[in-house]
Amino acid sequence: MRIARCSEGDRIFWASVDIERRTLREIRGNFSSWAPKFTHGKDVKVLELDDSELSLADVRLLPPVEKTSKVEVVGGNYAQHLAEIDLRASEQPVVFLKAYGALIGANDPIRYPPLTTQLDYEVELVVVVGSHRIDHADPLSCVLGYAVGNDVSARDLQMLGPRDISMDLLGAKSQDRTCGVGPWIVTTDEFSEGQPKFRMKLSVNGDIRQDGNTGEMTWTIAELLRFSDQRSSLEAGDIIFTGTPTGVGLGSGRFLQRGDLVEAEIDGIGVLRNRVE
Repeated sequence: MRIARCSEGDRIFWASVDIERRTLREIRGNFSSWAPKFTHGKDVKVLELDDSELSLADVRLLPPVEKTSKVEVVGGNYAQHLAEIDLRASEQPVVFLKAYGALIGANDPIRYPPLTTQLDYEVELVVVVGSHRIDHADPLSCVLGYAVGNDVSARDLQMLGPRDISMDLLGAKSQDRTCGVGPWIVTTDEFSEGQPKFRMKLSVNGDIRQDGNTGEMTWTIAELLRFSDQRSSLEAGDIIFTGTPTGVGLGSGRFLQRGDLVEAEIDGIGVLRNRVE
């Protein structure tokens, strides 16, 4: 099942998407009420769907996360990516927060921040939490589904942090209107159980820059959920960017330019198409 967060004029709502018919039906009620029920039951009958249909072409696809939810990012979760940017592997996951204002929808423009000249891309699998409590014995049972993410980063700002203290991850990762998420959530019942193994790729103007697989993660999704929840309790609606494979601009020196079309895709989930403006 595909679940999208949409806007039609000034109205914002969640909807069930029919890809073949290119239509959607609004889901009535609050996300925090119906998402846990669906996550633990995987039964569409728990969703109260509006009788009328809307055309997918008539709505804007928003980031599939409420403004009140946490947005977490995992750094350095692919060994080859660490090697290409000359960083050592950590003994535990590296997780930090991203500002909600950085998020954009599947077809929205990427804002080119004036503070950077090294705007980079990172295709990532995004995990959407569907439970108000994480079961540490079975964390994957608490996942509503997965989305595509493009963790756009200002690399020159990232390296400006004080030596021996930290990188400037706020400046690098939370620039307004830069980070694509979507196009929707594909629920976990659409996939095999266990750690997902999806091909993911990213292209710039048709040139493939990244081509990896989520099965190559150093820290699995279950491990990331446990780790994060022990530090700040996860709730339904929180999302986690789980890291990027090799091929980023920081490794090659090929950064994004104004006018570039960036396409981030994960098999079985969908595509983000965002132009840098």
